[in-house]
Amino acid sequence: MDSQRAEARALEAEITALRRACVEPPAPGEDTSRVRKSFREIYQADSEGWELSKDLRSHLGHLESELQFLSTLTGISIRHYSKKTEDLTSTEMTEKSIKKVLQRHRLSGDCHMITFQLEFQLLEIQNEESLSSVITDLSIIMEPTEYSELSEFVSRAEERRDLFMFFRSLHFFVEWCEYRKRTFKRFKEKYPEAVHLSEGASSSCMGIRSPSRPGFELVIVWRIQIDEEGKVLPKLDLLTKVPLQALELDKNGVIETAPLSFRTLLGVLGIEATLESLIKSLHTEASN
Repeated sequence: MDSQRAEARALEAEITALRRACVEPPAPGEDTSRVRKSFREIYQADSEGWELSKDLRSHLGHLESELQFLSTLTGISIRHYSKKTEDLTSTEMTEKSIKKVLQRHRLSGDCHMITFQLEFQLLEIQNEESLSSVITDLSIIMEPTEYSELSEFVSRAEERRDLFMFFRSLHFFVEWCEYRKRTFKRFKEKYPEAVHLSEGASSSCMGIRSPSRPGFELVIVWRIQIDEEGKVLPKLDLLTKVPLQALELDKNGVIETAPLSFRTLLGVLGIEATLESLIKSLHTEASN
Protein backbone atom coordinates (compact mmCIF):
# COMPACT_ATOMS: atom_id res chain seq x y z
CA MET A 1 0.00 0.00 0.00
CA ASP A 2 2.86 2.41 0.90
CA SER A 3 4.56 1.74 -2.42
CA GLN A 4 1.33 2.52 -4.30
CA ARG A 5 0.92 5.79 -2.41
CA ALA A 6 4.51 6.71 -3.15
CA GLU A 7 4.02 6.00 -6.84
CA ALA A 8 0.83 8.06 -6.88
CA ARG A 9 2.60 11.00 -5.20
CA ALA A 10 5.43 10.76 -7.73
CA LEU A 11 2.98 10.88 -10.63
CA GLU A 12 1.15 13.83 -9.10
CA ALA A 13 4.43 15.66 -8.71
CA GLU A 14 5.34 15.01 -12.34
CA ILE A 15 1.93 16.23 -13.52
CA THR A 16 2.34 19.39 -11.43
CA ALA A 17 5.79 19.98 -12.93
CA LEU A 18 4.44 19.58 -16.46
CA ARG A 19 1.61 22.00 -15.80
CA ARG A 20 4.05 24.54 -14.38
CA ALA A 21 6.26 24.13 -17.44
CA CYS A 22 3.30 24.91 -19.67
CA VAL A 23 2.51 28.23 -18.00
CA GLU A 24 5.89 29.36 -16.69
CA PRO A 25 9.06 29.85 -18.74
CA PRO A 26 12.08 28.02 -17.29
CA ALA A 27 14.41 30.03 -15.08
CA PRO A 28 17.85 30.88 -16.48
CA GLY A 29 20.17 27.92 -16.16
CA GLU A 30 17.36 25.53 -15.20
CA ASP A 31 17.66 22.02 -16.62
CA THR A 32 14.77 21.66 -19.06
CA SER A 33 15.84 18.37 -20.59
CA ARG A 34 13.43 16.35 -18.48
CA VAL A 35 10.50 18.57 -19.41
CA ARG A 36 11.39 18.45 -23.10
CA LYS A 37 11.73 14.68 -22.91
CA SER A 38 8.30 14.36 -21.30
CA PHE A 39 6.72 16.53 -23.99
CA ARG A 40 8.41 14.51 -26.73
CA GLU A 41 7.14 11.25 -25.25
CA ILE A 42 3.60 12.60 -24.98
CA TYR A 43 3.68 13.98 -28.53
CA GLN A 44 5.11 10.74 -29.90
CA ALA A 45 2.46 8.65 -28.14
CA ASP A 46 -0.32 10.91 -29.42
CA SER A 47 1.09 10.87 -32.96
CA GLU A 48 1.28 7.09 -32.97
CA GLY A 49 -2.28 6.92 -31.69
CA TRP A 50 -3.48 9.29 -34.40
CA GLU A 51 -1.69 7.31 -37.12
CA LEU A 52 -3.13 4.05 -35.79
CA SER A 53 -6.61 5.55 -35.69
CA LYS A 54 -6.19 6.85 -39.23
CA ASP A 55 -5.06 3.42 -40.47
CA LEU A 56 -8.00 1.72 -38.75
CA ARG A 57 -10.47 4.16 -40.29
CA SER A 58 -8.93 3.61 -43.71
CA HIS A 59 -9.05 -0.17 -43.31
CA LEU A 60 -12.63 -0.05 -42.06
CA GLY A 61 -13.65 2.10 -45.02
CA HIS A 62 -12.01 -0.39 -47.39
CA LEU A 63 -13.86 -3.32 -45.79
CA GLU A 64 -17.17 -1.47 -45.97
CA SER A 65 -16.59 -0.77 -49.67
CA GLU A 66 -15.86 -4.44 -50.33
CA LEU A 67 -18.95 -5.50 -48.39
CA GLN A 68 -21.09 -3.05 -50.34
CA PHE A 69 -19.66 -4.38 -53.61
CA LEU A 70 -20.42 -7.99 -52.66
CA SER A 71 -23.93 -7.01 -51.57
CA THR A 72 -24.55 -5.29 -54.91
CA LEU A 73 -23.07 -8.23 -56.83
CA THR A 74 -24.97 -11.01 -55.04
CA GLY A 75 -28.04 -9.18 -53.76
CA ILE A 76 -27.33 -10.61 -50.29
CA SER A 77 -27.02 -8.17 -47.38
CA ILE A 78 -25.90 -9.22 -43.90
CA ARG A 79 -27.59 -7.09 -41.23
CA HIS A 80 -26.44 -8.64 -37.97
CA TYR A 81 -23.59 -10.99 -37.08
CA SER A 82 -22.17 -12.48 -33.89
CA LYS A 83 -19.57 -15.11 -33.09
CA LYS A 84 -18.64 -17.13 -30.01
CA THR A 85 -15.55 -19.30 -29.71
CA GLU A 86 -15.01 -22.29 -27.44
CA ASP A 87 -11.63 -23.96 -26.99
CA LEU A 88 -12.08 -27.75 -27.01
CA THR A 89 -8.38 -28.57 -26.85
CA SER A 90 -7.62 -31.28 -24.30
CA THR A 91 -4.36 -31.79 -22.44
CA GLU A 92 -3.54 -34.75 -24.65
CA MET A 93 -4.12 -32.65 -27.77
CA THR A 94 -1.89 -29.88 -26.45
CA GLU A 95 0.93 -32.35 -25.95
CA LYS A 96 0.54 -33.39 -29.59
CA SER A 97 0.43 -29.73 -30.77
CA ILE A 98 -3.21 -30.06 -31.81
CA LYS A 99 -5.69 -27.24 -31.32
CA LYS A 100 -9.45 -27.79 -31.50
CA VAL A 101 -11.81 -24.79 -31.56
CA LEU A 102 -15.59 -24.64 -31.96
CA GLN A 103 -17.03 -21.43 -33.41
CA ARG A 104 -20.71 -20.57 -33.09
CA HIS A 105 -21.92 -18.09 -35.69
CA ARG A 106 -25.24 -16.26 -35.90
CA LEU A 107 -26.24 -13.91 -38.68
CA SER A 108 -29.32 -12.44 -40.27
CA GLY A 109 -29.85 -10.69 -43.55
CA ASP A 110 -31.85 -10.58 -46.72
CA CYS A 111 -31.64 -11.32 -50.40
CA HIS A 112 -33.87 -8.72 -52.02
CA MET A 113 -37.37 -9.56 -50.73
CA ILE A 114 -36.40 -12.75 -48.83
CA THR A 115 -35.27 -12.49 -45.19
CA PHE A 116 -33.26 -15.21 -43.45
CA GLN A 117 -31.52 -16.08 -40.18
CA LEU A 118 -28.63 -18.52 -39.89
CA GLU A 119 -27.00 -20.33 -37.00
CA PHE A 120 -24.10 -22.68 -37.65
CA GLN A 121 -21.20 -24.29 -35.82
CA LEU A 122 -17.74 -24.46 -37.34
CA LEU A 123 -15.22 -26.92 -35.93
CA GLU A 124 -11.56 -26.11 -36.58
CA ILE A 125 -8.76 -28.59 -35.93
CA GLN A 126 -5.20 -27.39 -36.36
CA ASN A 127 -1.93 -29.24 -36.05
CA GLU A 128 1.63 -28.42 -37.04
CA GLU A 129 0.99 -29.29 -40.69
CA SER A 130 -2.58 -28.34 -41.56
CA LEU A 131 -5.84 -26.66 -40.59
CA SER A 132 -9.21 -28.28 -41.28
CA SER A 133 -12.67 -26.76 -40.88
CA VAL A 134 -16.08 -28.41 -41.03
CA ILE A 135 -19.62 -27.21 -40.37
CA THR A 136 -21.07 -29.51 -37.72
CA ASP A 137 -24.53 -27.95 -37.45
CA LEU A 138 -26.63 -25.60 -39.59
CA SER A 139 -30.02 -24.08 -38.84
CA ILE A 140 -31.83 -21.82 -41.32
CA ILE A 141 -34.92 -19.77 -40.54
CA MET A 142 -36.74 -18.13 -43.44
CA GLU A 143 -39.39 -15.50 -43.04
CA PRO A 144 -42.75 -16.65 -44.47
CA THR A 145 -42.84 -16.07 -48.23
CA GLU A 146 -45.08 -16.97 -51.13
CA TYR A 147 -42.26 -19.10 -52.56
CA SER A 148 -43.14 -22.65 -51.53
CA GLU A 149 -40.13 -23.98 -53.48
CA LEU A 150 -37.79 -22.65 -50.79
CA SER A 151 -39.10 -24.84 -47.97
CA GLU A 152 -37.80 -28.13 -49.37
CA PHE A 153 -34.55 -26.50 -50.47
CA VAL A 154 -33.85 -25.10 -46.99
CA SER A 155 -34.41 -28.52 -45.40
CA ARG A 156 -31.98 -30.06 -47.88
CA ALA A 157 -29.32 -27.40 -47.19
CA GLU A 158 -29.67 -27.96 -43.43
CA GLU A 159 -29.40 -31.72 -43.83
CA ARG A 160 -26.23 -31.42 -45.90
CA ARG A 161 -24.88 -28.55 -43.78
CA ASP A 162 -24.01 -26.85 -47.06
CA LEU A 163 -23.76 -23.12 -46.42
CA PHE A 164 -22.27 -22.35 -49.83
CA MET A 165 -25.11 -24.10 -51.65
CA PHE A 166 -27.67 -22.15 -49.62
CA PHE A 167 -26.28 -18.72 -50.53
CA ARG A 168 -25.55 -19.62 -54.15
CA SER A 169 -28.97 -21.13 -54.82
CA LEU A 170 -30.79 -18.37 -52.95
CA HIS A 171 -29.04 -15.77 -55.11
CA PHE A 172 -30.01 -17.42 -58.41
CA PHE A 173 -33.52 -18.24 -57.19
CA VAL A 174 -34.18 -14.59 -56.40
CA GLU A 175 -32.70 -13.52 -59.74
CA TRP A 176 -35.11 -15.82 -61.59
CA CYS A 177 -38.04 -14.55 -59.50
CA GLU A 178 -37.15 -10.97 -60.35
CA TYR A 179 -36.81 -11.85 -64.03
CA ARG A 180 -40.22 -13.55 -64.05
CA LYS A 181 -41.76 -10.55 -62.34
CA ARG A 182 -40.26 -8.09 -64.84
CA THR A 183 -41.34 -10.24 -67.79
CA PHE A 184 -44.95 -10.59 -66.64
CA LYS A 185 -45.15 -6.89 -65.82
CA ARG A 186 -43.83 -5.90 -69.23
CA PHE A 187 -46.38 -8.05 -71.09
CA LYS A 188 -49.20 -6.80 -68.88
CA GLU A 189 -48.29 -3.20 -69.69
CA LYS A 190 -47.86 -3.94 -73.40
CA TYR A 191 -51.02 -6.06 -73.81
CA PRO A 192 -53.34 -4.98 -70.97
CA GLU A 193 -56.48 -6.46 -72.54
CA ALA A 194 -55.01 -9.85 -73.37
CA VAL A 195 -52.77 -10.51 -70.35
CA HIS A 196 -54.21 -11.24 -66.91
CA LEU A 197 -52.18 -11.67 -63.70
CA SER A 198 -54.39 -13.03 -60.94
CA GLU A 199 -51.84 -12.24 -58.20
CA GLY A 200 -50.17 -9.22 -59.76
CA ALA A 201 -46.68 -9.14 -61.24
CA SER A 202 -45.40 -11.49 -58.50
CA SER A 203 -47.73 -14.22 -59.70
CA SER A 204 -46.34 -17.51 -61.01
CA CYS A 205 -49.13 -17.73 -63.60
CA MET A 206 -50.04 -15.53 -66.54
CA GLY A 207 -53.35 -15.85 -68.35
CA ILE A 208 -53.77 -14.96 -72.03
CA ARG A 209 -57.34 -14.35 -73.19
CA SER A 210 -58.89 -13.57 -76.52
CA PRO A 211 -61.80 -11.10 -76.49
CA SER A 212 -63.10 -12.66 -79.71
CA ARG A 213 -63.21 -16.17 -78.19
CA PRO A 214 -65.06 -16.09 -74.85
CA GLY A 215 -64.08 -18.91 -72.52
CA PHE A 216 -60.83 -19.60 -74.35
CA GLU A 217 -57.68 -18.97 -72.30
CA LEU A 218 -54.04 -20.01 -72.30
CA VAL A 219 -52.37 -20.14 -68.89
CA ILE A 220 -48.60 -19.97 -68.54
CA VAL A 221 -47.39 -21.62 -65.32
CA TRP A 222 -43.84 -20.47 -64.59
CA ARG A 223 -42.25 -22.29 -61.67
CA ILE A 224 -38.68 -21.93 -60.43
CA GLN A 225 -37.21 -25.19 -59.22
CA ILE A 226 -34.11 -26.02 -57.19
CA ASP A 227 -32.75 -29.50 -57.86
CA GLU A 228 -30.92 -31.86 -55.48
CA GLU A 229 -27.57 -30.21 -56.16
CA GLY A 230 -28.92 -26.70 -55.64
CA LYS A 231 -29.10 -25.78 -59.32
CA VAL A 232 -31.89 -23.30 -60.06
CA LEU A 233 -33.93 -23.90 -63.20
CA PRO A 234 -37.09 -22.32 -64.64
CA LYS A 235 -39.92 -24.66 -65.59
CA LEU A 236 -42.69 -23.32 -67.82
CA ASP A 237 -45.86 -25.19 -68.75
CA LEU A 238 -48.86 -24.31 -70.85
CA LEU A 239 -52.39 -25.07 -69.70
CA THR A 240 -55.44 -24.59 -71.89
CA LYS A 241 -58.92 -23.58 -70.82
CA VAL A 242 -61.20 -24.35 -73.74
CA PRO A 243 -65.00 -24.70 -73.94
CA LEU A 244 -66.22 -28.26 -74.47
CA GLN A 245 -67.68 -27.34 -77.85
CA ALA A 246 -64.27 -26.19 -79.07
CA LEU A 247 -62.68 -29.44 -77.93
CA GLU A 248 -65.22 -31.44 -79.90
CA LEU A 249 -64.45 -29.42 -83.03
CA ASP A 250 -60.68 -29.89 -82.66
CA LYS A 251 -60.39 -32.97 -84.87
CA ASN A 252 -56.62 -32.58 -85.36
CA GLY A 253 -55.85 -32.50 -81.63
CA VAL A 254 -54.20 -29.08 -81.76
CA ILE A 255 -55.38 -28.17 -78.27
CA GLU A 256 -54.28 -31.51 -76.85
CA THR A 257 -50.75 -31.19 -78.24
CA ALA A 258 -50.43 -27.48 -77.38
CA PRO A 259 -48.39 -28.04 -74.16
CA LEU A 260 -45.83 -30.16 -76.01
CA SER A 261 -45.62 -27.65 -78.85
CA PHE A 262 -45.12 -24.91 -76.26
CA ARG A 263 -42.08 -26.67 -74.76
CA THR A 264 -40.61 -27.15 -78.22
CA LEU A 265 -41.09 -23.47 -78.96
CA LEU A 266 -39.35 -22.54 -75.71
CA GLY A 267 -36.27 -24.47 -76.79
CA VAL A 268 -36.19 -22.66 -80.13
CA LEU A 269 -37.20 -19.07 -79.30
CA GLY A 270 -36.55 -18.70 -75.59
CA ILE A 271 -38.93 -17.58 -72.87
CA GLU A 272 -39.83 -14.01 -73.81
CA ALA A 273 -40.15 -14.60 -77.55
CA THR A 274 -42.35 -17.66 -76.98
CA LEU A 275 -44.69 -15.82 -74.62
CA GLU A 276 -44.98 -12.88 -76.97
CA SER A 277 -45.76 -15.14 -79.92
CA LEU A 278 -48.67 -16.68 -77.99
CA ILE A 279 -50.00 -13.29 -76.95
CA LYS A 280 -49.73 -11.93 -80.48
CA SER A 281 -51.50 -14.93 -81.96
CA LEU A 282 -54.58 -14.30 -79.80
CA HIS A 283 -54.26 -10.53 -79.98
CA THR A 284 -54.12 -10.61 -83.79
CA GLU A 285 -57.23 -12.79 -83.94
CA ALA A 286 -59.07 -10.31 -81.75
CA SER A 287 -57.98 -7.40 -83.96
CA ASN A 288 -59.15 -9.19 -87.09
